[in-house]
Amino acid sequence: MDLVKISNQFKLMLCVGVLILTGQLVSSGASPIVALPGMLIIILLSMVALILKDLIPWRLPAFAWATFIAFVLTLPMLPTSDFLLGYINKVGFLATTTPILAFAGISVGNKIGVLKKISWKLVIIALVVFTSTFFGSAIIAQILLTVQGTI
Repeated sequence: MDLVKISNQFKLMLCVGVLILTGQLVSSGASPIVALPGMLIIILLSMVALILKDLIPWRLPAFAWATFIAFVLTLPMLPTSDFLLGYINKVGFLATTTPILAFAGISVGNKIGVLKKISWKLVIIALVVFTSTFFGSAIIAQILLTVQGTI
């Protein structure tokens, strides 16, 4: 376990947390102080996921570990569920997307050479994925809204 790496990751998580709370303040006017405990919980869970990714030899990304940890801790039958969700729900989802999309853009930017090799095939794959996602979402929405009697 590399303590310097963990320290740097924690500093980055704190910076991202500040960006998220600032984005939430600008977009919805919500107080960063109210959302701060939830943001600290998210940072803590993210750090645990990053540490598990390095400690456990499975080839799972940190995102998978974070998802698994959050899923387990927020199961309705566990006492941690109400506590965690009470605080985490105060962090606006939309505010979290800006830093995530920025990091995704940087990640893609670092792989320009690979994207050049894929070239036009990437456009076809992207169109198929976007179209499939759109129609899949529309079909699911149609079914659920029909079942609910909304349409």
